[in-house]
Amino acid sequence: MNFFANVDWVEIALACRDTLAMLGGSLLLTILFGLPLGVLLFLTAERQLSANRAVNAVLGILVNILRSVPFIILLIVMIPLTVALVGTSLGVAGAIPPLVIGAAPFYARLVETALREVDRTTIEAVQAMGATTRQIVVRALIPEAMPGIVSGATVTAVALVSFTAMAGVVGAGGLGDLAIRYGYQRFQTDVMVVTVALLVLLVQILQYAGDRLALRLTRR
Repeated sequence: MNFFANVDWVEIALACRDTLAMLGGSLLLTILFGLPLGVLLFLTAERQLSANRAVNAVLGILVNILRSVPFIILLIVMIPLTVALVGTSLGVAGAIPPLVIGAAPFYARLVETALREVDRTTIEAVQAMGATTRQIVVRALIPEAMPGIVSGATVTAVALVSFTAMAGVVGAGGLGDLAIRYGYQRFQTDVMVVTVALLVLLVQILQYAGDRLALRLTRR
């Protein structure tokens, strides 16, 4: 008996492509939005370079609200906004806005944590040389915190893999969509096993690559 009788390998390949497209697009945008947000959270915190309690409180509340909303609910709530932004709530394009909104606040907090671990003497030394806040961030804070920032991006990428799987519920495509439509709704266990195995493999590759990069940056 052929255990993989229900598996359409062409469809699996297309689903892998969609998952990688969702992951790549959303991770890039998450870093582009989450990194500045994390830096701003750090700078406006108490006893930091640009301490501002009001701004920090507003940003903190916004980030915490977005982080607390379950992603499956965020997918549904954001459908009108997603349609307004990209013209559809389906497929890879329709999945990327909620993926970014769900992951960027999470990544911002990881960036903020990485920046807090930078030795204050490094910041004070650069500040004593007359550097502006922007120069301190670019030349001292981010380079010193880079291993932690990369590790945070790795954790975020792994979380995004899970998010892309959940996005299949609203027709985003990808491996999660196959697992739901065939593995769950049609009770095709072989399809479920293949999709889960591929998602696990993707997570392992992301984690390994991220750990190796963070280790190289730490040694520098």
